[in-house]
Amino acid sequence: MPLLRSAFIALSRNRSLRRFAERSRMGVKMSSRFIAGMEIEDALRVAKAVNEQGMAVTLDSLGESVTSEAEAQRAAAIYHRLLDAIAERKLDANISVKLTQMGLGLSAELAEGIAESLARHAAATGNFVRIDMEDSSLTQVTLDLVRRIHAQPALQGAIGIVIQAYLYRSQEDIAQLLAEGIRVRLCKGAYKEPAEVAFPRKADVDRNYIRLSCALLESGIFHGLATHDEAMIAEAKSYALQQGIDRSRFEFQMLFGVRRDLQRKLVADGYKVRVYVPFGGEWYPYFMRRLAERPANVLFIAKNLLRK
Repeated sequence: MPLLRSAFIALSRNRSLRRFAERSRMGVKMSSRFIAGMEIEDALRVAKAVNEQGMAVTLDSLGESVTSEAEAQRAAAIYHRLLDAIAERKLDANISVKLTQMGLGLSAELAEGIAESLARHAAATGNFVRIDMEDSSLTQVTLDLVRRIHAQPALQGAIGIVIQAYLYRSQEDIAQLLAEGIRVRLCKGAYKEPAEVAFPRKADVDRNYIRLSCALLESGIFHGLATHDEAMIAEAKSYALQQGIDRSRFEFQMLFGVRRDLQRKLVADGYKVRVYVPFGGEWYPYFMRRLAERPANVLFIAKNLLRK
């Protein structure tokens, strides 16, 4: 399994395969189960449909490292359009942003300026922007940026972050974020990391995920637990019940097109669910990391390709 995971991570970085996949008919067909579409209107249409099923949405315009400030500003403009459209259409949706897509690889100041402008726009429209976490080389700069923006009185509550349970440092990071009142999306992590910084064994990642989710649940701050793992969900539900934590004080987050049955069941049981809805032509790295995260998804995708 570790070898298969490593293979998918390597494939996610293969530029030739990426170009072929993103332009091929089969690639588009494969991605359609998990990607809302190529355009903003596709994402908004899916967001409305998900809302009608009783679930909230996070919209993600796919794309990662940009090579110019102009590219970063174009990527940011898509998110500004999303924030306006969400407000105009009264959707239950927020946005999720990668700093490398906002120019972090070019200039930390550029990325922070764009992220702050999005947080200001979100605050002005009563919305929220989540800053995604990327590989461990960017963990500290991402944390520092989010903390600086959140520290501005007008932006408190308008920006949050993602923490990955497979990193050793995450327990300490969460303690600091909770002390500052910053909202967290907790996930297991989907990048290939060395054993020096991340738990190599799934069992250890799972234990840490449970430990961190309990800390988030008891914090009194509204957080998101991102997982499709029914064991992790059961642990969170059990802990919330034991501690008298109301179901309205947290949400489960899942990916568009994955475990729709579980999403519906959670809603039927009275839990809040938010669906992560990605869109855009640059879907290939995202798609391959989902396979790396859980290689059993390969069989799942193969089965779904035979449907409809």
